[in-house]
Amino acid sequence: MGCGEYSGQNYSYSPVLGKSETGYVGLVNQAMTCYLNSLLQTLFMTPEFRNALYKWEFEEYEEDPVISIPYQLQRLFVLLQTSKKRAVETTDVTRSFGWDSSEAWQQHDVQELCRVMFDALEQKWKQTEQADLINQLYQGKLKDYVKCLECGYESWRIDTYLDIPLVIRPYGSNLAFNSVEEALQAFVQPETLDGPNQYFCERCKKKCDARKGLKFLHFPYLLTLQLKRFDFDYTTMHRIKLNDRMTFPAELDMSPFIDAEEEKSPQTESCTDSGAENEGSCHSDQMSNDFSNDDVVDEGICLENNSGGEKTSKAGNEKGTWIYELFSVMVHSGSAAGGHYYACIKSFSDGQWYSFNDQHVSRITQDDIRKTYGGSSVTRGYYSSAFASSTNAYMLIYRQKESTRNAKFLDIHEFPEHIKHLVQKEKETEEQEKRQREIERNTCKIKLFCMHPTRQVMMENKLEVHKDKTLQEAVEIAYKLMDLEEAIPPDCCRLVKYDEFHDYLERSYEGEENTHVGMLLGGVKSSYMFDLLLETRQPNQAFQPYKSGEVMVKVHMVDLKTETLIPPISVRAYLNQTVAEFKQLISQVTGLSAETMRIVLERCCNDLRMLSVPNKTLKAEGFFRSNKIFVESSDIQDNQAAFTESQLWHLLDQHANTIRLYVSLPEQSPGSHGLKCLYQKAAGDPGSQEDSYECAKGSSMHRKPVEAILEESTEKLKNLSLLQQRQSSCTPGENGDGLKSAESSDFETIESPSQEADSSASVDNRELENRIPSSDPETPLQLEERSDSDVNNDRSTSSVDSDILSSSHSSDTLCNADTAPIPLTNGLDSHSITHSRRSKANEAKKETWDTAEEDSGTDSEYDENGKGRGLTRYLYFKAEECTSEDGSGLLVFVDKRITLAAFKQQLEPYIGVPSSQFKVFRVYANNQEFESVRLNETLSSFSDDNKVTIRLGRALRKGEYRVKVYQLLVNDPEPCKFLLDAVFAKGMTVRQSKEELLPQLREQCGLDLGIDRFRLRKKTWKNPGTIFLDYHIYEEDINISSNWEVFLEALDEPEKMKSLSQLAVLTRQWQPSRMKLEPFQEIVLESSSVEELKEKLHAISEIPIENIEFAKGRGTFPCDISVLEIHQDLDWNPKVSTLNVWPLYICDDGAVIFYRDKTEAQMEMTNEQRNGLLKKESSRLQKSGHRVNYSPRKEKALKIYLDGGPSKDSSQE
Repeated sequence: MGCGEYSGQNYSYSPVLGKSETGYVGLVNQAMTCYLNSLLQTLFMTPEFRNALYKWEFEEYEEDPVISIPYQLQRLFVLLQTSKKRAVETTDVTRSFGWDSSEAWQQHDVQELCRVMFDALEQKWKQTEQADLINQLYQGKLKDYVKCLECGYESWRIDTYLDIPLVIRPYGSNLAFNSVEEALQAFVQPETLDGPNQYFCERCKKKCDARKGLKFLHFPYLLTLQLKRFDFDYTTMHRIKLNDRMTFPAELDMSPFIDAEEEKSPQTESCTDSGAENEGSCHSDQMSNDFSNDDVVDEGICLENNSGGEKTSKAGNEKGTWIYELFSVMVHSGSAAGGHYYACIKSFSDGQWYSFNDQHVSRITQDDIRKTYGGSSVTRGYYSSAFASSTNAYMLIYRQKESTRNAKFLDIHEFPEHIKHLVQKEKETEEQEKRQREIERNTCKIKLFCMHPTRQVMMENKLEVHKDKTLQEAVEIAYKLMDLEEAIPPDCCRLVKYDEFHDYLERSYEGEENTHVGMLLGGVKSSYMFDLLLETRQPNQAFQPYKSGEVMVKVHMVDLKTETLIPPISVRAYLNQTVAEFKQLISQVTGLSAETMRIVLERCCNDLRMLSVPNKTLKAEGFFRSNKIFVESSDIQDNQAAFTESQLWHLLDQHANTIRLYVSLPEQSPGSHGLKCLYQKAAGDPGSQEDSYECAKGSSMHRKPVEAILEESTEKLKNLSLLQQRQSSCTPGENGDGLKSAESSDFETIESPSQEADSSASVDNRELENRIPSSDPETPLQLEERSDSDVNNDRSTSSVDSDILSSSHSSDTLCNADTAPIPLTNGLDSHSITHSRRSKANEAKKETWDTAEEDSGTDSEYDENGKGRGLTRYLYFKAEECTSEDGSGLLVFVDKRITLAAFKQQLEPYIGVPSSQFKVFRVYANNQEFESVRLNETLSSFSDDNKVTIRLGRALRKGEYRVKVYQLLVNDPEPCKFLLDAVFAKGMTVRQSKEELLPQLREQCGLDLGIDRFRLRKKTWKNPGTIFLDYHIYEEDINISSNWEVFLEALDEPEKMKSLSQLAVLTRQWQPSRMKLEPFQEIVLESSSVEELKEKLHAISEIPIENIEFAKGRGTFPCDISVLEIHQDLDWNPKVSTLNVWPLYICDDGAVIFYRDKTEAQMEMTNEQRNGLLKKESSRLQKSGHRVNYSPRKEKALKIYLDGGPSKDSSQE
C-alpha cells in the first residue's frame, strides 16, 4: 500500500529541522514509501538486528557501495542513531535496491517488502558471519500433516516460515475472530477430509476419511504475525479491506500452540520433504507463501529445509518458555485501493511506545495501541467492517522474553571500528551539508541580463551572490559569468536595476559600490520583482545616471527626405514633464530644432499619437516605464498637413505594418522573371514592367531591410496622393480606368486582379474548372472563401489557426477612392485588398463569403446592399526570389493589413496559376502546417520571418466542401483505410458525387468499381453509420460540413437499401464449441422488431429461431472482444421486443450484433490450450488497439535487484 488516501496531522516534513524532542529521527517519505519507512524503523528498533548489522564490515574493493544493500542500511541506521536532523532520506537505500524514482510512486505491501528484503539480505550475506542471521531471528518450523482416520497412517512434511498469516474472518463466515489467540487456534485447528475430499491412504490403498492440519514445531526468536485484512469480495468482484476488531495482547503466550512432543520426535510412519500428494482441500489462506497476487509472481522467500538452521538453547524446547512481548505494530490506514503505513514501536531502552510516522516521531500510550485493534461501536456482523475505522494493525512483531538472548542496543563507544569511521564520515558530510544550506540561505539569486558589446545579443543568466558581497564584487562575478573578458575591460561594466518585461532601466547605483548586495536588493528572497542588467560602455564614454521615477524613451529619428529611420537612442525623462520641456530635452540629445520638431508616440498595437499640446504632461499623453517615439524636424510643408494625411504618418504606418515572410513555392511553379513579365503583360499593367517586379536582369538575392524597401516606395506614395486628388473629380468609370493605368505594382488597389485568363494556365486546369459544377451559374469560377467554423471542423487545422485567422485589420486608410467594379474576361468581379464587389446578378441578395455554413457568423466584407464596408487602401507588396534549405522560394515584404485574397492574387505571377488553383499553408513550430482559408481576413496575425508554404490544388468555391473518403473493409484487420480527398457541393446528389469519385478512385487508388457496386455512408470516428441513398441531396437530406468524412463501401451485389425506413446492421456469429467468431454479414431489416432480426439471422445461419440469442457489440467498430470473454461478458438475449429501446438503442445503420445458438456448449480446453489462446487473442487485440479484458490498476511486482537495476538482473524476474 502507499500513501494515496492517507489524511493525517500536518507535520513539518523539512529534513533540516532539529531532531524530535523524543530523541529519535524520522524518515522522509519519497512519495509512497511509508511502507518502507515503517519496516526500516522497526528493524532499527530491533537490538539484535541492528547490532548484527553493525558487526558486518563492508569491503569496498568487493562491491560498489551504491548497490550494496547491507552497507546502505548501515549508513541509514548510523544516521538514525547519530544525526541531528529531524528526518533523513531513504533514497540511497532504495537506489541500492535497484529502484528508480518511479518506484517511489508504487504502492506495495509491507509484509511483501519484509520477505523480499530479507531474501535480498540473505543473498548479500552469503559466506559471511551474518549468512544465517535472518533464520536465527525470524524463522520458525511447522509440520503440515494428513492422518488417516481408519488406520492412523500419517503423511507429513516440515515447512519453515518467517511470518504467520492470520485470517480476520473464517472463510464463509460473517463474524471475525475476536483476538489473535482465536485466530492462532483456528490456524492449527485440523479439518476433516471426507466425502468428495477424501484422502487416498497409502496403507489402506483406498480413499479414506482423514484429518489435515498444521502443527507448530518451533517458534522464532522474533515472531511476526500478519493480520490478513485484505480480502476479495466475490459479490462485487473487488478487493476489500476488513476493518473488523481484533485484539492482541502486549504479552503473548505461544505455549498452547506448540506440540512439544512432535518437536522432540517428529518421525511418524511416513515423511517426505516435498510433501505428500493430498487429494483433499487445504487451507490455502493459511500458508505464508500463499499470500500472492493473482496477477503477479509471488516474490516470497523460498528457503530450503536445513537442520542446521536452528540454533536454540535447550531451554527453548521446554514448555512455558514461549512467552513473547509485543514491541512493534505496523498500522495501515486506508482502503484496499491505497492508504498509509506507520509504525508504533516500543523502545527496549525505556519501555516507552513511540509513533514513527514518516518524518514525525512522537510519544504514544497504551490507549493509542488499543485504537489500532480496529472495529467500531456498532453491533458485530457482516457489515460491521464497512462502518469500522480504517486505521488498524496489519503486522505485529513480538520478541521472545529470554534473558540469555535479549540484547541491548550498542552504544556509540561500543561501536566496531568500521562503524566509528562511518559515524565520523557521516558527521562530516552532515556538517558540510549544513554549511552549504547556510550559504544557500544567504545567497541572493536573481536574473541577470547583458547586451553583449560586440555581438549585440541579449544574454541571460542567473546571478548567485552572497548577500554580504559588495556591489563591486557582484559586478566582478557578473563580468565573469557573462564571459566578457575578451570583449571589454571590467571597469566598463556596472549593474543596474532592470525590468526585462518592459525593457526598462529602473535605476543605477552611483556611489554605492561598497554597499552590500543584500541591502540593495532588499534581502534574500525566493524571487524578485525586478532583474539586474550588466550595462557596458566604451572606454571613452561615461555612464548615464538612472534615477527612480524616471521613464525610459527610445527615440527614433525620421528623415523624410530619404524616408529612413535612424537606429534609436535612449533618453530618460519624467512623467511630470510637459511636451515642450520634453522637446527641449530631445533637442539637446539629437541636435534637432525644437521649434519645428514633431514627436509621435507609438502606443500598443501600432497606435501612433502626435504630441501636439505643449503644456500637456507626458503622463497625460500616455507615457509609461518604457516608451518608443519618432521625432522629425524639417521645414517642409508636410508640417501643415493633418497628421493622418501627412507623409510622416504614411511612412510610420508602413514601417509598423510591413512584415517579412518566407514563401515556399511548389516545385511546378515557374517563379521566373519571364513568367512574371508575361503575367503582367497579360494583365495589361503598363506600369508593371517599370517598377513592379523588375523584369530586367536578375533580382537581388539578399534580404533588404524594411527601411530600404520604404525608400523605394516614396515616389509611389506621392503619385498615389496626386491620384487621390484627381479621382475626386472623375466619374466612377473614369476613375477605374485611371486607377488601372496609374497603378503601381508595389501597392495593392481594387483593380489588382488581372483582366485576362492566365496565359500559362494549363489545359488540365481549365478542364478541372469546367468539370466541377459551380453553385452559381452566373459566376462560373468564384474565389475560395471559408469560415472559421470550417476551420474548426477540420482535423488538419488546429485551434491555433482559428485564433490566428480571427484577427482584424486596422481601419486607417491611405486612399479613399471608391470605384466601380471592372468586369474581367473570366467572369470574375474585381477583388481588392479591403473589399470586393458583387456582380450585378448578386447585388439584390445578401450573401456571406463563408464556404459551408451561411450562418457561421463570419463578418462579411459587404453591407446589405453589397457595397464594400471598408475604404480602398494601397498596401505594400514586394517579392524577391531567394533560396533556402527547402528549395526555391520568395522573400516577401508585405503590409500585414492585406487580406488573404489579395495576398494570393499578388502571388499568382510567381506560381503560374490563378489564386483559385493553389492553397496557402502557414508553417508553425516543428514544421506543422495549417491551411489559411478565410480570404477576407488579413495577415495581421503574421509576424516577421514567418514561413508560408504554397501547394497546388483547386480552392473551394462557395457552397463546396472538402470531403475525406475512407474505405470500409468490415472483415479486414484494419477496417478503416483512407483513400482520397474529394469535393462535394451543395445541391449535389449522392449519385453525382459517386460519378465524380469513379475516375479519382481509378487513378489515385486503383479501384475499378461500378457505380452501382459501392455505396457512401456516414463516418463517425471509426464507426460506420447511415447509408446514403443515390437520390439524397447534400445539405437538404444530408447535413455536410467542411472536412467531412465518409465511408466508401464496396458491394458484392446491388444495393439492398432503398429507403430510410430500413435498417442495416452488421451481424457476427459466435460459435462457442469452436471458440470462433465468424466474419461479418450485413442484414437489412424493414423494421426494428427483434422478431424480424431473429428471422434474418435464422436465414443466414440456419439456427432455429427459438435458440437464437443475440447481444449488441460494445465500443467502436468492429467491437472487438476476446473469444475467451464473449460468452459471459456480453449482455446476451436482452428482454426487448424492438431494437430502438434500452438497453440496445439501435436506431441507425452500422450497429454490430453478435449472435449464437444457446444450445451450443462451450468448448472445454486444457490449461495449455487456454494459455495459448490467451496469447493469441492478446496479440490480435493489442494490434487493433483493444484490450483483452478490463481489470483495475495492478500493483507492480515488488522486486529488489541485487546488481543495481532490472537491466542487469534479468534472472530476478
